[in-house]
Amino acid sequence: MWPCYPGASYKGRGPSNFPGRNFNYGPAGKDLGLDLLRNPGIVANDSLVAFETALWFWMTPSKPKPSCHQVMVGKYRPNRSDLAENRTSGFGLVTNIVNGGLECGIPDDPRVNDRIGFFRRYAKLLGVDTGPNLDCAHQKPY
Repeated sequence: MWPCYPGASYKGRGPSNFPGRNFNYGPAGKDLGLDLLRNPGIVANDSLVAFETALWFWMTPSKPKPSCHQVMVGKYRPNRSDLAENRTSGFGLVTNIVNGGLECGIPDDPRVNDRIGFFRRYAKLLGVDTGPNLDCAHQKPY
């Protein structure tokens, strides 16, 4: 449904490192009224578009994945398949949504541990609880 444009490169860009796949650039561009399939570099070169795509990714579910926002505000409810794959609410599930294929299912992954450290630090500075399930070491990636 979202064919790659000849010669275009769909890599991570922007403040959230907008996931570099044509199936993110296509629907985000459609929702934002931009042709991101043809012009993916605009995410790196236009600060407004960079933040729009970051917010789009954070707020938009992409079946079978819930949105990161749904997970972090407690609106995500795991289905049977999610429970069987140990995908339950928490920061670890957000890692799974964003980068699960590269980082989840790997115990003690340094990339995940660094991210958890930053999350803990900022949660402490903001005076909020981190909640359970901080890593995705025992979750099957989406």
